[in-house]
Amino acid sequence: MDNASINSQILRIEGFEISAQFVYPLFFLMLFAYLALVVSNIGVLVLIITERGLHQPMYLLFCNLSVNDLIGNTVLMPRLMSDVVSPERYISYSQCVLQAFCSHTFGSASHLILIIMALDRYVAICHPLRYPSLMTTRTVVKLSATAWGASLFLVSVLLGLTIRLSRCRSTILNAYCDNASLFKLSCEDVTVNNIYGLFFTVVLFASSMGSIAVTYFRIAVICWTRKSKELNSKAAQTCASHLVLYLIMLWTGFLTIILHRFPNYPDLRKLAYILFHVVPANLNPIIYGLQTKTLRKKIVQIFKTKVTQS
Repeated sequence: MDNASINSQILRIEGFEISAQFVYPLFFLMLFAYLALVVSNIGVLVLIITERGLHQPMYLLFCNLSVNDLIGNTVLMPRLMSDVVSPERYISYSQCVLQAFCSHTFGSASHLILIIMALDRYVAICHPLRYPSLMTTRTVVKLSATAWGASLFLVSVLLGLTIRLSRCRSTILNAYCDNASLFKLSCEDVTVNNIYGLFFTVVLFASSMGSIAVTYFRIAVICWTRKSKELNSKAAQTCASHLVLYLIMLWTGFLTIILHRFPNYPDLRKLAYILFHVVPANLNPIIYGLQTKTLRKKIVQIFKTKVTQS
């Protein structure tokens, strides 16, 4: 089987090996996590779209994050929940490629959007008087379009190199579809895939880590030299949450990539990938929403109005 070309468009997904007593607790835990992120992210989106006072560059970046989180998790979570309760885990090749494409786009867009958010915070903290002229809505739209465009291009090349390969296997050795699992279905030489995959990973992680490190270093220097309590408080409030979420995303992403090289820990790799999707998506609306003064006021205002009416 391994040496013959397979033309079947149906693939089997390995999934998680779960004891019968843990199937439904795991299903409902995943369902709760998914519903929580959907409700919170859609809530933030609706609030920003409907409130004219929130039509500002910073909140447009929040919208980017929420849209990205919704797409990335909607492609992954319902399918995972279905596979948890189903003994037969099958998926068409085209659906598998689509899931991998959306998932990798989610990962790369997350990094690039967070780079733009770090830049936005740098300008707001270090050049507050120039912020309105530098970070205009038009500028943020252009930066956001560049982030999405770069993500789509890089991932298209990544998956394009995999689709060209013939397949000699039909089992995805994972709980979900990603590029590495797809090209492992082939018995052809995948050196080009590995080289481009390494290039893709290094460029993405190096650019995000380098940009955010430089940005935060410059913010720290400004805070240190000016010795302003108000500035330090503003920097701590807006930057700490951004940095924590970035580090969570970074390390879960690193774990997923590294554990692909260690097949003895398949469940740990699968769990790291799910955490990479679910944890930031649930924390983003809470941390960014509640720590942003204007957005927090709007949320409190809405709840007070509803309580008064009831």
